[in-house]
Amino acid sequence: MKIFLNSVIVFISTCTTIYSQTDVTAPVKPSGFKSISYELHIDLIWEANTEGDLAGYKIYRYDGTDYRYYTSVVSGKNYISLFSGNVGVSGKYKLSAYDFAGNESLLTDSVMTLTSIMSDDEFLDMTQRATFRYFWDYSDPNSGLARERYPNDPACAIGGTGFGIMAMLVGIERNYISREQGIQRLLKILDFLINKADKFHGAFPHWINGTTGKVIPFGSNDNGGDIVETSYLIQGLLTARQYFNLDNLIEKSLRDKINYVWENVEWDWYQRSPYSDYLYWNWSPDFGWAVNVKVQGWNETLITYLLAIASPTHPIPAELYYGGFAGSPDYKNYNSYYGYRLYVGKSYAGPLFFTHYSFLGFDPHNYRDKFTNYFEHNRNAALVHKAYCTQNTLNFNGYGENCWGLTASYSIPGVGYSAHEPVFNDNGTIAPTAAISSIAYTPQESIEVIKHLYRTYKNKIWWDYGFKDAFNLTYSSKGINGEWFSDGYLAIDQGPIIVMIENYRTQLLWNNFMKNPEIEAALFAMGFSRDTLTAVNDAEIVPEEYKLFDNYPNPFNFSTTIEYMIPSSASLTMLRNLRDNSVDNKVVGNETQGVKIMVYDILGREISTLLNMEQKPGKYKVLFDASSFGGDGLPSGVYIYKFQSGKFVQSKKMVLLK
Repeated sequence: MKIFLNSVIVFISTCTTIYSQTDVTAPVKPSGFKSISYELHIDLIWEANTEGDLAGYKIYRYDGTDYRYYTSVVSGKNYISLFSGNVGVSGKYKLSAYDFAGNESLLTDSVMTLTSIMSDDEFLDMTQRATFRYFWDYSDPNSGLARERYPNDPACAIGGTGFGIMAMLVGIERNYISREQGIQRLLKILDFLINKADKFHGAFPHWINGTTGKVIPFGSNDNGGDIVETSYLIQGLLTARQYFNLDNLIEKSLRDKINYVWENVEWDWYQRSPYSDYLYWNWSPDFGWAVNVKVQGWNETLITYLLAIASPTHPIPAELYYGGFAGSPDYKNYNSYYGYRLYVGKSYAGPLFFTHYSFLGFDPHNYRDKFTNYFEHNRNAALVHKAYCTQNTLNFNGYGENCWGLTASYSIPGVGYSAHEPVFNDNGTIAPTAAISSIAYTPQESIEVIKHLYRTYKNKIWWDYGFKDAFNLTYSSKGINGEWFSDGYLAIDQGPIIVMIENYRTQLLWNNFMKNPEIEAALFAMGFSRDTLTAVNDAEIVPEEYKLFDNYPNPFNFSTTIEYMIPSSASLTMLRNLRDNSVDNKVVGNETQGVKIMVYDILGREISTLLNMEQKPGKYKVLFDASSFGGDGLPSGVYIYKFQSGKFVQSKKMVLLK
């Protein structure tokens, strides 16, 4: 007994001694401390410390005599955005790291900041960098998948993860992360998808638990596979498969894992029956086809049919594109709204996410089906939204030429989430993703929205992950008019922002997705054809003057589109429908004119005659493909394109960046 008590005393004494020992080891000084100054705020960024007992970081600001403690950042976050709200605000900052025992590292060297007026490109850089954080810093720590929403949602989104994978490629190109970091994150995601995630005939659920891999039900009968969300994931994975193209073991392993996921999706299972003309959205092992929703356009699911037809292992018949997706009698539209023709879908274009989700990877520039060139349709849809908000017949606060775009997003309290659209579901809620993600179709119009929202609403609309999901300036509660700004973010709204900005700037995601050999073959099987010269005179009023537009995109990689207008000397009769503001154009006279478009290098040497033909009055576009000039194509550089018709001659510059 005495021996036992002595042992206990020794044990307690030892534990007390260990417990009472003081941790005196400070964290190492943070490295890589730098600043980025924007117009109304600054970012302070550093490399994360790796100590296990790290509590966070302290920011010190120079007050004119010394560096004083300013604010703290918790561990797990290696950046902070500080909003001044004004131009011309300067500052100097230092940083330290501290642990749970209160030990603090030495201060870093100082960084200087100065807010100043920004260029359009700087606004795009700012928006992409902040939006990238949603998918990199806020991703699920166990699986690497994108979380469905911020804040306070443990569910991971399969479709949002596909968007996030594409965002990671942007992050590598923009030097937010290294190529190796991107590879390691994608391998983590793939290992989780292959080895842990629930799958239902190869398809993934809409929501999934990032720790267990188990399905999180999306609805009462929906605890199985979601073929549409799966298609968004595959779109991202196939884009990454082409991007990570180096001949080394790690990138080959990554491509093999992507192929495994891609080839195991049983798209034909979601046809439900070999006699069905449709894909079906959901299947559950518990409830079967109880949800019973056909995947049918016009909506966000064109990519689902494209990938299902392109599948190398479980394809569906190509006839299902026209028979299923585009088989509805009201698929075709061809009416004009505010002077812009919509070729497919409902009146006034519906929510704009229809023009985003399927086109993050699928570049619609140079293809057309029997209805339309979808780049042209999507651009007109965005312009209809802009015109609707500019006219603002319902008198919502804030709507205007630089504040437009309705789509599925958070909505005002009491509504929650809603697919907003002009006329039919509009409560005054604007979602920044609607106009910003349309930037590939409407570059200048979308950039003006970015600048307007940031400069006008400042940190009401801007936070760590970029533009907040939605806002409503006409919101009223208990009879008091006011304003509402969402405090949240959604993966499926943030993803199109960073991806479509990059498609506008460099076509990065478009180029890589379209390199997949399965894609163009599937498009041709579906009934698409190449569309290198497209008359678009029925999208707008027949012009009354010659005009050569700036090529888009510019700078470009491989291909760019040149657009021009040929006037008519005939009279125009415009029949306006006062009820829906549509415009019908009737042209009297169809005289043709000679049109010639030439391309020269910067020294004036002729490179190509793109066009030399007679054309009727109207608006046209022609594709210039720099990769078609033998070998590796034309070198990077400045080129001149010249438009000549009759006595009219005009030239513009375009920049090829390979």
